[in-house]
Amino acid sequence: MPELPEVETVRDGLDRHLLGRTIVEVEVRRDSAVRRHDGGPDDFAAWLTGRTPRAAVRRGKYLWLLVDDSALVAHLGMSGQLLVRARGDEGAESPHLRVRLRLDDGGRLDFVDQRTFGHLAVRPLVPTSDGAPGGHGAADAVVPDLVAHIARDLLDPHGDRAALVAAVRRRRTGIKRALLDQGLVSGIGNIYADEALWRARLHYARPTDTLHRPEVERVLDSAAEVMRAALAAGGTSFDALYVNVNGASGYFDRSLEVYGQQGRACRRCGTPIRREAFMNRSAHICPHCQPRPRHGRY
Repeated sequence: MPELPEVETVRDGLDRHLLGRTIVEVEVRRDSAVRRHDGGPDDFAAWLTGRTPRAAVRRGKYLWLLVDDSALVAHLGMSGQLLVRARGDEGAESPHLRVRLRLDDGGRLDFVDQRTFGHLAVRPLVPTSDGAPGGHGAADAVVPDLVAHIARDLLDPHGDRAALVAAVRRRRTGIKRALLDQGLVSGIGNIYADEALWRARLHYARPTDTLHRPEVERVLDSAAEVMRAALAAGGTSFDALYVNVNGASGYFDRSLEVYGQQGRACRRCGTPIRREAFMNRSAHICPHCQPRPRHGRY
């Protein structure tokens, strides 16, 4: 699933290229692409037609457009893309086109999803639990109901860092599991968790209740730093599945220290990077810089 830098890159593109343009026609090419919309495909199309998005908002890995008093939520899943096309830019139509929104200036917004885990849905808005704006790009203290359980991310100025540090230390789990818990801190996925833990010199199985406050601060700072660096590079792309709204790929994959680097020498110490099984996916570590705890929790 795209992580915070990838989703923020898309949000920024929607903010610059979509807002203020009225939706004049909606085509749902695959019903499952709007499976979380109450009312089904016909209601989805009817509701959006004639509406004008007024804000593009992100919290963690979650993205939505504010449309009147509701939200068009876009869950990108593993391979979802939101592509803004200008008038006359027809090109070759993707075989994975799921939803198309035609715009009043002749352009369109295409939702393309090869692996079909993503979806779009118009959802009601609910107040934020802390009274602060719902996410990056928002002025209103509301979030879609589907996102109400999602914590603030490390780049959100309204996040409470002291409370987050305390919450991490209260958990009885491994530190990587804690970083991936979107109800604790949002936006971090497998890639940036591995990169942050390498920067912080912590093993993914280190029990959170054994971490000292400076260690938790170090790993959170490392995660924020690596995501800012990825944002500057336009996100991480390994193939054509992640692109921004204009179809361009990000380049942060060229700067990864451990993720996908198994067998290569650690830049700090020269030890070969190791890939290990973790939660039906993988964890990438330097076994010298990130020694395994004696009694780790996975």
